[in-house]
Amino acid sequence: MLNRKVTYRLYPNAAQSEQMGEMLGLHQRLYNTALEERIRVYKETGKGLSFADQCKVLTQWRKAVPALAGLNAQSEQVTLKRLHLAFQHFFRRVKNGETPGFPRFKSIHRYPGWGYKTHGDGWKLHPGENVAHGKLYLQGLGHIPIRGKARTAGTPVTCEIIHKAGQWYASVTLEIETVQRAHGTKIGAFDWGLTEFMTIATPEGIETVSNPRHLKTQLAELKRLGQTVSRKIRMAQSLSGRQRGFPVSASLRKAIRHLARLHAKVARQHKDFLHRTSAGLVKRFGAIGTESLAVKNMVHGGGTHKKGLNREIHAASPAVFLQMTRTKAEEAGSWYEEAPTREIKPTQRCHACWKLPDEKKTLSDRQHQCPHCGVTCGRDENAALVLLRWLEMRLAGASGSGREPSEVWSGGRFAAMKHETPAIAI
Repeated sequence: MLNRKVTYRLYPNAAQSEQMGEMLGLHQRLYNTALEERIRVYKETGKGLSFADQCKVLTQWRKAVPALAGLNAQSEQVTLKRLHLAFQHFFRRVKNGETPGFPRFKSIHRYPGWGYKTHGDGWKLHPGENVAHGKLYLQGLGHIPIRGKARTAGTPVTCEIIHKAGQWYASVTLEIETVQRAHGTKIGAFDWGLTEFMTIATPEGIETVSNPRHLKTQLAELKRLGQTVSRKIRMAQSLSGRQRGFPVSASLRKAIRHLARLHAKVARQHKDFLHRTSAGLVKRFGAIGTESLAVKNMVHGGGTHKKGLNREIHAASPAVFLQMTRTKAEEAGSWYEEAPTREIKPTQRCHACWKLPDEKKTLSDRQHQCPHCGVTCGRDENAALVLLRWLEMRLAGASGSGREPSEVWSGGRFAAMKHETPAIAI
């Protein structure tokens, strides 16, 4: 069985919306109280509280606080589980020598929502015709109209209620038997970039996918709205004489809402572009090759003069795109593989003679000119062709893959496998 998520937009009425705000505040205070309790117990005893310990304490809190008793008990356990996971990640980072990042107290503006563990306990999904739209039942709120549709029908398992940019959403996890996704029969390799989002190499030639630059398009407006919010906050602080806890005017709330909605719009546009592009690749190709990207190293350092480049790299989300493509390829039964960048060096190696240059190319060198065979082409075009040649060698049965792609490669076309996840070398 596979798990997939579907997000529904919620349309609560005025009374339900007010109640949901109160429930969000209760979960936020429960999270902060549980965090405070962990800190206090550790200072007094030198030992931390486990998730099971805090679930036992939660039973006492529910008896003492009527507001907590009115919430679904399992949803409160999910809130405690979130804190438990935050501490687990904290200890993992300490063990690995990374920046620890101790779990912090969350304001109501930084607390996203709450969750439910079991379908039928505190929540129930009632999808409409053709598994589209319908209603969502929440304990204490009743039925709320929803809008959205699951790509593949399944059995609801868990639910997360999310408050974002003034809107309410439900992220439902579905358990499905199989995923049916269209797959192609051709071979192709692509090189990710910023000037062009992708340069695709196929046996027929070179193609490009332009970079939509959703963030850069709205950057001026985002900056203007951000400055407006900052100015109104400084004015409120000056009038009240308080840096924190100052009264928030209707004008400030409206400015914050506009800024949040524009950020949400940019994120939706970019996510939609990534999904469509990755789905198009899988639908067209049965064998896809690219290079593995160390995004953390790509954006590391550089100072002020590199902040624009780093922003564009983050905005393009290469790691997310590769993960989407990999997942969709596995669902369709297509072949997907990433070349080891340090070994293959696609941006340095010549696709024609397979040799490396005597002098390493810099990032500003946008043309490939091989000193050995004299081939000249664009840098991204050369990298895509190198990856295509590497993929063809792998499919022809090159050693070291841990798999036998030659069994499904016909030499001219790729016979897509059944809808099974390909075996991955460990």
